[in-house]
Amino acid sequence: MTPPSAPDTGIQLLTQLRDVVGNAHVLTGDAATRRFRRGHRTGEGRVLAVVRPGTLLEQWRVLQAVVQSGRIVIMQAANTGLTGGSTPDGDQYDREIVLISTLRIPGVQVIRDGKQVVCLPGATLDRLEQTLAPLGREPHSVIGSSCIGASVLGGVCNNSGGALLRRGPAYTELALYARVDEGGSLSLVNHLGIDLGRTPEEILTRLQACDYGPGDIRDDVGAASDPNYADHVRQIDAPTPARFNADPSRLHEASGSAGRVCLFAVRLDTFEREPSTVFYIASKLPDDLTAVRRELLANLPRLPIAGEYIHRDAFDIGARYGKDVFLLIDKLGTARVPKAFAIKSRLDGMAERLGLPGLVDRAIQALVSLLPNHLPRRMRDYRDRYEHHLLLRVSNDTVEATRAFLTQHFAGRADAAFFECNAEEGRKAFLHRFAIAGAAIRYRDTHRATVQDIVPLDIALRRNDREWVETLPADMERDIVHKLYYGHFFCHVFHQDYIVRKGVDPVAMEHRMWALLDARQAEYPAEHNVGHLYVAKPALTAFYRELDPTNTFNPGIGHTSKLLNWGACCGQQGMPAAYGLNTDADAEAEAEAEAAQGTR
Repeated sequence: MTPPSAPDTGIQLLTQLRDVVGNAHVLTGDAATRRFRRGHRTGEGRVLAVVRPGTLLEQWRVLQAVVQSGRIVIMQAANTGLTGGSTPDGDQYDREIVLISTLRIPGVQVIRDGKQVVCLPGATLDRLEQTLAPLGREPHSVIGSSCIGASVLGGVCNNSGGALLRRGPAYTELALYARVDEGGSLSLVNHLGIDLGRTPEEILTRLQACDYGPGDIRDDVGAASDPNYADHVRQIDAPTPARFNADPSRLHEASGSAGRVCLFAVRLDTFEREPSTVFYIASKLPDDLTAVRRELLANLPRLPIAGEYIHRDAFDIGARYGKDVFLLIDKLGTARVPKAFAIKSRLDGMAERLGLPGLVDRAIQALVSLLPNHLPRRMRDYRDRYEHHLLLRVSNDTVEATRAFLTQHFAGRADAAFFECNAEEGRKAFLHRFAIAGAAIRYRDTHRATVQDIVPLDIALRRNDREWVETLPADMERDIVHKLYYGHFFCHVFHQDYIVRKGVDPVAMEHRMWALLDARQAEYPAEHNVGHLYVAKPALTAFYRELDPTNTFNPGIGHTSKLLNWGACCGQQGMPAAYGLNTDADAEAEAEAEAAQGTR
């Protein structure tokens, strides 16, 4: 594949794209493309255009034009990733970039009496959850990414994990996607297991119209969810992590592809919604939580639904700086959150153009600080008494066994306790856990005078690891303002956000953290994928090269080459532009250089 002889201005390509989708859906210029070319939390770069197709056939024709022109393709849905994996990063590309946004193609098609769904590129987890609710079923994830409008296909591309223990990482072997082969030819691959015809035009038109019946659907062509995770996570003495993004056993075509192909649809299993009960557990001793984890994974008749860890420091930062997100969801529901974030993004852009970055965050924070405490009294009481907190959700058919174990384990203890939540306490406990995930960002953006940045880590410890509480060297502790530890405890997946002091190099800090994690035999990232922050390990890089041999789709992620045909470049192992948040540059070009707000 060789670069075309098209003019550098890209006028010919832009004309083609406008003919396909209409003038209004081809965006150019920094202001119009801002919210697409900047990551939800990190990363940004320039693009020739953002194109917003409205149908699968338009998406195919846009892709044909861009590939033919020799430009780079970056596929993007909701742009809610935390590692910059669906945006450009810096300027070390050898070709112009066209970003294809798929949010105008939001279809969710229910098949097999609701036991499976086919999701189109713009389908969000929130939309999928609402579609399944009347059927008594749920998608892979029901709180977390769904609340900020994350896309279903994005979760599959990143093998996203989530809090629901029995379901494992997002995974399917059933997908419809396009790829570019070694010779530069574009082709459409139908592995949905649904007979939709032969030509791309017929396949995509019929799928968009849901023009197929039960007889066209095959059930013997692959898995639509991870079939082994429930057994895998129960192996508590295994010396390896339960899940992590570079695990070769969960890399299959679309699954884990990180945008290295152009996805048109995925077929996924759904899950029965079950009545459940929440236990709130807290202790001064981390070994207590280890004992709970090991006992319930090994001996509970059915796996718990979820087990979320919160350290007291994370509890405090989340209670103060995640309060607005908590109240927004609590009062208005998850469906309103994506719109609220979109409004805030526009206001942030206006403030930055006025030279007032962080103004919106400071205003929101000042307002919510005047509101009454939003957390249940028993949770606040446990916060004062204990350092380590565990939110445990179990299905009601295992409540008695869970209650009996916890009662016996904590009997007569002054240094640990548990209580059984009522419905409101259980809901608010898990909502607080979710709100913690964005609290570090709000803290940073309201303390710019004393905070340099956040070093966010997403790690998977070994399943047999009993020493899960981190101890940092004294000199690293001195450089950190706050440490936020929280995560999916039963999977041994932790989110560790370090808010570092002004003047500290966050890249150097992160590298030191990586060395400590390597010594602990941890894997990272665990569920947010490499994006432009982490270095892709050899198995993951090999998977990307197999999917995309010409390096047409999303080049540079995982610190791989950004060049055509995976050419070598002095900058390919450079550190991400995301950490250039506080550098000085041309005022007009860098007016939007502050990191976008985000939450997990």
